[in-house]
Amino acid sequence: MSKGVAVHAHTIVIAEIGENHVGDMERAEAMIVEAARAGADVVKFQSYRAADVSDNDPEKEWFGKVQLSDANHFRLKAVADKVEVEFLSAPFTVERARFLCERLGLKKIKIASSEMLNFPLLDYVNQHAEAVFLSTGMATLDEAAQAVQHLGKVGALLILHCTTQYPTEPENANLAAIGTLRARFPEHQVGYSDHTIGIRASIAAVAAGAQVIEKHFTLDKTLPGTDHIISADPNELKSMVQEIRAVEVLLGTSSKQPTKGEQAVKQFVRSRFPK
Repeated sequence: MSKGVAVHAHTIVIAEIGENHVGDMERAEAMIVEAARAGADVVKFQSYRAADVSDNDPEKEWFGKVQLSDANHFRLKAVADKVEVEFLSAPFTVERARFLCERLGLKKIKIASSEMLNFPLLDYVNQHAEAVFLSTGMATLDEAAQAVQHLGKVGALLILHCTTQYPTEPENANLAAIGTLRARFPEHQVGYSDHTIGIRASIAAVAAGAQVIEKHFTLDKTLPGTDHIISADPNELKSMVQEIRAVEVLLGTSSKQPTKGEQAVKQFVRSRFPK
């Protein structure tokens, strides 16, 4: 009897720390430790320079407060290595991608939704990364296909459904699009980057076929910044991971065959009533 193919051997859980450290590197270090303790596989940051942002951008000062220096990238990666969780970051320029790949030594890169059609960035990453997590917020299916085309040399491309609204209302989560992405890009893994409040959408996304879950993470939802309201705290992240692992068990395999328990009672159950 065929055992079938496991539907979800292991969903990759990314704790998106992003800007939620609010520029405090001790807090950032603590967040890495807590994310690992909660069961996350990956901790993710953002790599940009405030100097690259237009002077007219209302968030330029904020970007300056939360940007990571080169030294702090190395510092945080060392913490992630120590607690055995993978360090990931999203570059917003080719220069920052070059730093991540060539100096920090990252083999995996995250592409944020805002940079999904930044073809110079994609083309650089295509030549230097072994795996890419591609968020597709604000995108049509055809636009997603354009980005995928620019990442054709990447060994593992993981395409994340995403709604770029902070927070995303439940009616806009559109988890059914996960199936649409799986059908359009059957050769790639598909996941979900969650901007809803709470953890329900992330758990449901796994049942809908997501093989990667990215969820914002915070230690304190009252801190300044737009991301805390949609973030999981340590207890929520731990619960989310536990529920995702439980869903993986429930999903089982793709095989439609009687279980061992069914085999044991099959003849009796089918012969109980006269035919």
